[in-house]
Amino acid sequence: MKIQSFLLTADHISTWAGKAAAWLVMILMMVVCVEVFKRYIMNMPTAWIFDITNMLYGTLFMMCGAYTLAQDAHVRGDFLYGSMKPRTQATLDLILYILFFLPGMMALIYAGYDYASISWHINEHSNVSSNGPAVYPFKTIIPIAGVLVLIQGIAEIMRCIVCLKTGVWPDRLKDAEEIDVIEQQLAGSTLVDDESRKRAIEGAHEIDEAAHQRIGSRGAERE
Repeated sequence: MKIQSFLLTADHISTWAGKAAAWLVMILMMVVCVEVFKRYIMNMPTAWIFDITNMLYGTLFMMCGAYTLAQDAHVRGDFLYGSMKPRTQATLDLILYILFFLPGMMALIYAGYDYASISWHINEHSNVSSNGPAVYPFKTIIPIAGVLVLIQGIAEIMRCIVCLKTGVWPDRLKDAEEIDVIEQQLAGSTLVDDESRKRAIEGAHEIDEAAHQRIGSRGAERE
């Protein structure tokens, strides 16, 4: 129970960080819209807009890494992995985490901290444009994102160990999926009768289940 509590706590931290960073999409969209209006309607382009959009997108990309790992959503070539049994999957994952993930993330955190500290020390600003904005806050995101991914990675390593012992992947915190959105939209619709709504939801569940089976769901049923 203590292990499962730690795993879910790590999932919560990663999910919170990912959802908080997701608001940067709205900010990025507004910045781009304002700049398009200024550039093409008012003929008043902003010199440092590239720097701002680049930093916003980079922050979003880095801060969502731990969230993606928590949701087991990173891209993998799973045409073989998906057909393996849970213990085989856990063995492969554990080897890769130890050989590549841990050294890589520790190197990222170390280099990122050094990178950020130098940037703060010299009060670094962007040289892409004149009077470019400060970049040291952006570079500080590198070690922060690295620590978040490392914490989630440790949780994933513990999941592998639990799976090796029990033969079943431990539960992870599930975020909203497309199937949840479908159910919510149909539940609030006044244009669909009850029977059609029921059939649509059942069909969506069948498609979702088939997709999970096709990619090799991490369940005990394959054990």
